[in-house]
Amino acid sequence: MNVRKLLAAAVLAAVAATGLSACSSDADPNVLKIGTEGTYAPFSYQDNGAITGYDVEVAQAVGEKLGKRVEFVQTPWDSIFAGLESKRFDLVANQVTVSPERAAKYSLSQPYTTSEGVIVTKADNTTVTTLADLAGKTAAETATSNWNQVAKDAGAKVEVVEGFVQAVQLLKAGRVDVTVNDTLAVGEYTKKTGDTGIKIAGKTGETSKQAFAARKDDAALIADIDKALEQLRADGTLARLSEKYFGTDVSK
Repeated sequence: MNVRKLLAAAVLAAVAATGLSACSSDADPNVLKIGTEGTYAPFSYQDNGAITGYDVEVAQAVGEKLGKRVEFVQTPWDSIFAGLESKRFDLVANQVTVSPERAAKYSLSQPYTTSEGVIVTKADNTTVTTLADLAGKTAAETATSNWNQVAKDAGAKVEVVEGFVQAVQLLKAGRVDVTVNDTLAVGEYTKKTGDTGIKIAGKTGETSKQAFAARKDDAALIADIDKALEQLRADGTLARLSEKYFGTDVSK
């Protein structure tokens, strides 16, 4: 009986070891998995069934410099960092704004986008022109975005939304007073939709820088990505992609 138990234990141990080995070999060192929204134009969005955008193309160019094949994992923004931490992917490429809080929790690359924040209201709103005017107002923001914090710091109550398009819908329906977002994203929305029901009522006065994010223990990956970004800056790729999507160089 004891012999049988010993044999059974040995078999189970062998199976477990095989399973662990199989799991550890699942990660292909030649593949860079990247989490991105796929719903945040012009940075990451779907075009004829394929994911594209400024962040997507920059990430693909980085992958080429690293000699890795890039795979995108489409993930809602509010769960994108949870996906990174649970190792669903290696990197986040989705206009991650650099902040002390994020730098303390994640490994961040050098910035590849610089932009400013704007305050968006309904076209006929005359009560909001500055951040100070947000006190007591309701702002539509994604739960974990830096714009959420900007709105809260200004004294606004935040209504959580899934993305900018939903924020605009709530704004136009009169359910919220404002939404704070990136000037590049707002510009892309108005250019594509021709929506005259909203306007940029003011600026936040803050310049933000966006970077790739990896897990804190993956600093080596970020070091490699920084080298790739330096090469892409030097050979003009970042400037070219900026001009393609924004008509100006936002990579400086």
